[in-house]
Amino acid sequence: MRYTHLGRSGLTISRLCLGTMNFGQQTEETQAFAIMDTAQAAGINFFDTANVYGGSSHRGWTEEILGRWFAQGAERRERTVLATKLYGTMTDKPNESKLSALHIRRALDASLKRLQTDYIDLYQFHHVDRNTPWEEIWQAIEVAVQQGKILYTGSSNFAGWHIARAQESAARRNYNGLISEQSIYNLLTRDVELEVIPAAQQYGLGILPWSPLHGGVLGGVLKQERDGVRRTTGRALEALKAHQKQIRRYEDFAEELGHEPADVALAWLLHQPAVSAAIVGPRTLEQLHGAIRAHKLKLDAGALKRLDEIFPGHRTAPEDYAW
Repeated sequence: MRYTHLGRSGLTISRLCLGTMNFGQQTEETQAFAIMDTAQAAGINFFDTANVYGGSSHRGWTEEILGRWFAQGAERRERTVLATKLYGTMTDKPNESKLSALHIRRALDASLKRLQTDYIDLYQFHHVDRNTPWEEIWQAIEVAVQQGKILYTGSSNFAGWHIARAQESAARRNYNGLISEQSIYNLLTRDVELEVIPAAQQYGLGILPWSPLHGGVLGGVLKQERDGVRRTTGRALEALKAHQKQIRRYEDFAEELGHEPADVALAWLLHQPAVSAAIVGPRTLEQLHGAIRAHKLKLDAGALKRLDEIFPGHRTAPEDYAW
């Protein structure tokens, strides 16, 4: 396993981050335990979750699964850089969502209890709160840091100007601010290259892409459909219909390289200089083994150029619109 620092921080993380969103609803607890044990044995030390994971009928379920896994001991918690998130609505009561100082305090304590730990390594804002001033947010976070409940702070689904506002407000308080931004980023969805990545690089945030295979569309979906392995539905089907020619060219190029399409998509992300770690969310051990294999894949300059030709990005960002 390869490692790097998360953004400008001194925190060492694996280049793969184990996303746990499927744990509970789609992956039962015993299988989730096996996936986490296998991930740690392979050197993955970075796990990501969120307080809302588990579904609307059981919010917090995924954190509870991680908590029971940590409770088994054998230094599982000590060997994990643990990231979770807050923002989403947990109950229908007032102050049970977003980023008010009151909700930050309540949500953090509730996550610590579910996770059976006394601190969070990376506490992330799952979305920007347009109605709460940054002075209030950072004051609440500073208190939590002083209490030893969190070590670092990150964002998720922020625009570039949200990152700038957060960091400038933190700087006025002589506070470290954000060290990471978690966004959707893959070969097919490269909007973050316009302003989010330039802002993150300017302020020293590491990018943590989620949905590296765009819901499976970049995982060899056309071949799988031809072979009767899967039938694409929902959002993935819409993306496939809109980009079928590109997907076909992509799968043909992956075959030319001699690699699985999913491996190429993940490897491409790990070649992007702004990316600290890619979040993979395996439902099965087989999917986890595939991600571990893919993270070792090296793409040469010619392959990277060809991928940019198939899926054009925004290489002149943040002034992309002007050139």
